[in-house]
Amino acid sequence: MSPLVLSCLIFVLILGGMVLGMFLGKALPQHHLNKDSRDVVRLGVGLVATIAALVLGLLIAAAKGSFDTQSGQITQITADVIQLDNLLAQYGPEAAPVRNVMRTAIPVVVDRIWREKVTSTTAPFVANAKGEALYLAIISLSPQNDIQRSLQARAIQISNDLTRLRLSLFVETGNAIPTPFLVVLVFWLVIIFASFSLFGSVNATVFTILSVFALSASGALFLILELSEPFSGLMMISSAQLRNALAPLGP
Repeated sequence: MSPLVLSCLIFVLILGGMVLGMFLGKALPQHHLNKDSRDVVRLGVGLVATIAALVLGLLIAAAKGSFDTQSGQITQITADVIQLDNLLAQYGPEAAPVRNVMRTAIPVVVDRIWREKVTSTTAPFVANAKGEALYLAIISLSPQNDIQRSLQARAIQISNDLTRLRLSLFVETGNAIPTPFLVVLVFWLVIIFASFSLFGSVNATVFTILSVFALSASGALFLILELSEPFSGLMMISSAQLRNALAPLGP
C-alpha cells in the first residue's frame, strides 16, 4: 500500500474516532459524563498523548536515519565511480576498454538497485554480469611499471568498496517503520480524537478544527512513510547523479 493511500486511511480512521466520541457522548448516561469522569479521561488521554508523541518522534528518527543512510550510500557509490574512472584514466590508454565497460554497466546497475528497493524482493542476491565483467577487466590489466601497479591496486580496492556498498543496499530492504508501531500509534490517535468530542458539543467550527488536526497528524505519518521508502514516491532519491557521473569517452 502506497504512503498516500495509507495516510488517507489513517485520516479516515482518526475522523472515525472523532465520530465515535460524538456518538458515545450522546449515547452514554449523563452520570458517566460527570466531572470526575472527565478528569479521569483527560488524565488518561494526556498519558496516551505523551506516549504517542514519544513513539512518533522515534518513528521520525528511524525513518530519517534510514533515508540518510541509503542516500549517503548512493552518494558514496557515485563518488567511488568517479574516482575509479579517474584512476583508470591515469593508468593510460590500455584501460580505455575498462572505462567503456563502466559506462555500459552503470545504467544496468542503477536500474537494478532501484527495482530491488521498490519491490523489496526476498530472493537471494545474484551478481550482475556487467559488474563482474568490470571487476575482471580491472584485475586483468597488465601493469608495466610501479605507477600502473599502484593505480591498479587502488582501482581494485575501490571496486571492492563499490561491491560492499552494493551489498549493503541490497540487504537494507523492508520498511523502516515496524508495522506494530504504526498500528499502535494510529490506535492511540483514534483514542485521543475520540476523547476530544466525547464531552463537549461538536459544532461546525470544532469539527473543522479537529479535522485539520487529524489531517496534520496523518500528514506527519505520510512524511514518515515517504521517508521510509527512499527509492520511490515524492522523496525518492534521484538516480540522475549516478547515471550521469561519467562523461562519454571521446572517439
